[in-house]
Amino acid sequence: MVIFLIKSGDYITRKSYQNDMVFVVLSVKNNIVYLKGVNDRLYADSPLEDCQIVDKNILNDDFIPPGIKEQNLTRDDYFYIPAKILHLDGDSEYLNRCMNFYKENKVFAIGRKIEEDMLASSITEYLEEVKPDIVIITGHDAYLRKKGDKKDLNNYKNSKNFVQAVKQARKYEKSHEKLIIIAGACQSNYEELIKAGANFASSPKRVNIHALDPAIIAVSIALTKKSEEVNLIELLSKTKNGALGIGGIMCNGMMYVGYPR
Repeated sequence: MVIFLIKSGDYITRKSYQNDMVFVVLSVKNNIVYLKGVNDRLYADSPLEDCQIVDKNILNDDFIPPGIKEQNLTRDDYFYIPAKILHLDGDSEYLNRCMNFYKENKVFAIGRKIEEDMLASSITEYLEEVKPDIVIITGHDAYLRKKGDKKDLNNYKNSKNFVQAVKQARKYEKSHEKLIIIAGACQSNYEELIKAGANFASSPKRVNIHALDPAIIAVSIALTKKSEEVNLIELLSKTKNGALGIGGIMCNGMMYVGYPR
């Protein structure tokens, strides 16, 4: 049967989920296919017979990031210094996409690929080195519904790792105004991430988030003046699933404005 031809690197959808999402195959073991979302920050697995191969050459991402670049900058006698971003990511492919997004929007960002279980032990070192205004803590996650209560951090793939990393970042900088923390991935435990000290986190309704969603939040804040409050509803609406996927607390922008140019 054709299903036995599925191998690492193939792109597939899951029939039982109405082929709603495209994954790349990480490995196949004992007729179980281990998967990573192509555009969504999600790990999953599936029985071999439930997988359907799709042609990666015709694959399109239906989410188009909003035009953010220089949204708040006017060409007058003032000069503008956008916030500095530190992006820590468990996935190198997603990280590269986000770094390109920062470059397109002319925002300075430093990215590091770090396994999710190493985030908490290494984040302070990177914060001290980079001294960012905004830090992103992300990678992959999943709510393991079969294990039970969504309030239990043990029922998530990586939420506990993200929570521990946020707590370490808050030890480094206690003020929510001086360091903006954006944390989580697909289906992450939103409430625990906010309690730990994140300004923005996924996922209020335990839905998937797009690979670029954390970067969209960061760039929007980085290009908003410090004197201006960020429109929270408008900001969240720029992400793929809006407030279903990411929520947060009100804050001001992080961009300095000077005079003269």
